[in-house]
Amino acid sequence: MDDIEDGSAVSDMPTNQQSKKQSFIRKIFTMKERTARKMGGVSDDFLETPLDSAIENSCFRSTEPAMSSGEEIQNLRAFVATWNVGGQCPNGNLDLSDFLQVRSAPDIYVLGFQEIVPLNAGNVLVLEDNEPAAKWLALINHSLNGTVDLASKGLKPTASLNGSIYFQKPSFKKIKKTFKRINGKRLKSCNCILEMEKKAAKDSCFRCQEPNVNFDDSSSEEDDDIPQISVALAANQMKYSLITAKQMVGIFVCVWMKKELVQHVGHLRVCCISRGIMGCLGNKGCISVSMSLFQTSFCFICSHLASGEKEGDELRRNLDVIEILKNTLFPRICKTSYSRIPERILDHDRIIWLGDLNYRISLGYDDAKRLVERKDWPSLFDKDQLKKEREAGRVFKGWQEGKIYFAPTYKYPLNSDTYYAEGVKVSKNKRRTPAWCDRILWRGMGIQQLYYIRKEFKFSDHRPVCATFLVQSEVRQKRRASAFNFQMEEDLVPSRTTYYY
Repeated sequence: MDDIEDGSAVSDMPTNQQSKKQSFIRKIFTMKERTARKMGGVSDDFLETPLDSAIENSCFRSTEPAMSSGEEIQNLRAFVATWNVGGQCPNGNLDLSDFLQVRSAPDIYVLGFQEIVPLNAGNVLVLEDNEPAAKWLALINHSLNGTVDLASKGLKPTASLNGSIYFQKPSFKKIKKTFKRINGKRLKSCNCILEMEKKAAKDSCFRCQEPNVNFDDSSSEEDDDIPQISVALAANQMKYSLITAKQMVGIFVCVWMKKELVQHVGHLRVCCISRGIMGCLGNKGCISVSMSLFQTSFCFICSHLASGEKEGDELRRNLDVIEILKNTLFPRICKTSYSRIPERILDHDRIIWLGDLNYRISLGYDDAKRLVERKDWPSLFDKDQLKKEREAGRVFKGWQEGKIYFAPTYKYPLNSDTYYAEGVKVSKNKRRTPAWCDRILWRGMGIQQLYYIRKEFKFSDHRPVCATFLVQSEVRQKRRASAFNFQMEEDLVPSRTTYYY
């Protein structure tokens, strides 16, 4: 219906239908008026407007909000960490509180692991072992949220005098599902304002925005038939909720967020790219997570690239990055045809890439060893392959990395502080030149790195690398004067504005 005028719009409607619709809307306005008087959120001018006039103006003519909507920027702290754990399975004595910088209370945690299982034929070709992933999730949750009832989360803890956590065959799917719930609800995969359907408009001329968390809706990740598990932690005790967790052979990524932010997360999608044996197995590759927070899109990529320190191996790593960027395609889950939710990595507003990128030092073993013994890290970093490849424009063009002031993170003997074990002879095929294999890069506006460090855990042959970012997210302010947006059915046209909810 083109160019609808107030009078003609009302007169064209059947009398009975018009009467029912105005009666229904009158009830809504009465409820709104009563609520507004209690809350004091509506001006006196609005309350003094005749009811019939308000109905007519709101339903059949005006679709503008009572107050002009605006946007504000919210600054959030994101803690990002990558750690190649060398196939070592954690035990209950491993305290992650210092590693996770719990005292600084970041808003978002993005944690990526590599080699959480040994990269043997059984895990790569047959069936991956997800028991270590369940243990890592339980340990992370223990550090972020404190002591919990592990039995209710799919674990069977064994009592210990020193307070350590011991496990007996935990279920990764049960733990993941439980930690992803907030007050018994799960995150919705898509939380856009749905385009109003004609079927719904037959009974009323408004539609409420759906909530961002729901009892039944789940993310786009695979589901199973495991029954719902009650969360033992009370709502006021739980500080962080698991947004997503995904494993591909040895690569494992999980994203946690403060519980008050979970309702603003949407469009959660996960994509895995295999770049291992023959370019198709999952012993190498990446897991990418796409999501929106308020009105800003985020993408986190956790990768394990091609290994090797022979000359030319850096080109294989470059190819891995190129193929990941080319082949990563997030599924379209948004139900609104006019929403432009990013489907490619580079389409996102804020992007962070973390992992064991495996770039080495372009120096001979003896020359590198001399620089390592003198702790001449700047001279050693000048020969860093990733630095040289980025400067040449062959990989990660347009990406940024913070200044590196820490020692190389690879390779250490287990439980050692030195790269070279004294008195231990290592064959030429097995010895490794120290290198900064573990890195964190970012791309996009609205990201500021606060620090970039490594942590001193002797758990594996790698040291974990951590970074904290200040990330900006656009927040669309809600209208204060009106709870609903009334429109005629014929006026429902898709908006050109992109909404991220």
